Amino acid sequence: MTRPCELDAVEARRLIGQKKLSPVELLESCIQQIEAVDPHVNALVVKAFDRARKEAAAAESAVMRGDLLPPLHGLPVGVKDLSDTEGIVSAYGSLLYRDHIPAKDEHVVAAVRRAGGIVIGKTNSPEFGAGGNTNNKLYGPTRNPFDLEKTCGGSSGGSGVVLATNMMPLATGSDTGGSLRLPAAFNGVVAYRPSPGIVPFDRRSQAFSTYQSQGPMARTVADAALLLSAMAERNTVDPMAYPLDPQQFQALPEVDLSSLRIVVSEDLGIAPVARAVRAAFQDRVKRFSSLFGDVEHKDPDFRDALDVFWYLRGVYMLAKHEAVFETYNDDVNPNVRSNVAAALKMDARKVGWAAREQYRLMRDFHHLMADFDVLICPAVTVTPFPFAELYPREIDGAPMENYVHWAALTSSLTVTGNPVVAIPCGVDEYGTPFGIQIVGKLHRDREVLAIAQAIESAFRTDVALSRPVPELAI
Repeated sequence: MTRPCELDAVEARRLIGQKKLSPVELLESCIQQIEAVDPHVNALVVKAFDRARKEAAAAESAVMRGDLLPPLHGLPVGVKDLSDTEGIVSAYGSLLYRDHIPAKDEHVVAAVRRAGGIVIGKTNSPEFGAGGNTNNKLYGPTRNPFDLEKTCGGSSGGSGVVLATNMMPLATGSDTGGSLRLPAAFNGVVAYRPSPGIVPFDRRSQAFSTYQSQGPMARTVADAALLLSAMAERNTVDPMAYPLDPQQFQALPEVDLSSLRIVVSEDLGIAPVARAVRAAFQDRVKRFSSLFGDVEHKDPDFRDALDVFWYLRGVYMLAKHEAVFETYNDDVNPNVRSNVAAALKMDARKVGWAAREQYRLMRDFHHLMADFDVLICPAVTVTPFPFAELYPREIDGAPMENYVHWAALTSSLTVTGNPVVAIPCGVDEYGTPFGIQIVGKLHRDREVLAIAQAIESAFRTDVALSRPVPELAI
């Protein structure tokens, strides 16, 4: 019999609305799973069970009264530790903020609460979100539930793990160079990096940039879209936000995959991709190509994309950390310290070049995507590596230039800003999850989510393509 904690969010919400599932029953099932599983993986580092229980009881009363219920009513949600949560410790994975309790929710958390979501706790992240390995000196490492000696990815690693292990149906994440997509791939779950402006962010370091993005994580595309419907809106807290109807994401249209023209790329023409990842992707392409009307193998013109990402990341890191950088000691994440130090040495002319080149990359990619419905590529350049390593220093013998070089498959797409859905696609040769990125046209978010949902549905019929489930989830 399916336990409530194992239910997809859409199904759990339907049952709650039909008075067939109590929000209290759902929450207690999630808490029971957390208490059984989290000691093994260390994903939910701050627990807010007392408050969540009160909110679940209130949600149950609203159901019994026959109140009009919002879209996330009664659904437990994990919030990434980089987000401010009113009355709940928000440490950003840092010893410097271990006792920080915000007086109010940041905008996206408040939006989730208004939509009926119940914040059950905070999910682990590397300090200040810098890096693709969820490990910090405050809370320690979050482990991959498929191999406890490996990384779960990052920086939204805690969110990826709580979903993979059925601790809760929904979780928030954020993404600068791949922080939603990397942990989704390493844990066999779904993540969505929306077009800039879809999800307003009131703690931006830069007013206008494709870099800072918040988005949903879940076990299915439909669940991610449901959470997105709560997170997305037009709001003046973010100058990049624009008018849209968030309800469009609550029900995605059906898509005939045989009518689609897709383009596939192993490495986007620039990424250092490990042999094991190339082999897995080649196998998957052979398996799923027959689903589509036309499949073309072609790399986008992403020359200089990694340099562009690095220089503009330097600007982002300075905007975020420069004012307090002098107070950082050796306990602070070395990724942060080295990135800011490198940014302080950057030539302003190179930064200006990167800004111009970003626009060229965006235009060229837009022209390529005009001929295709979506682009599909691997989500990560490597298979999960030991969590004790800060990041992969080399890939198949090729040294990495910096701590984000290995994430080239995701960071290059950050530069263009296109919407990307990361979905699971079976396992690699080591038995750990393999994920793909489905890249859509800019501002065509509902369309790319609908295509991803159709692909996900087709994958369920093939064990080699379907979402893997770790033994810890059972």
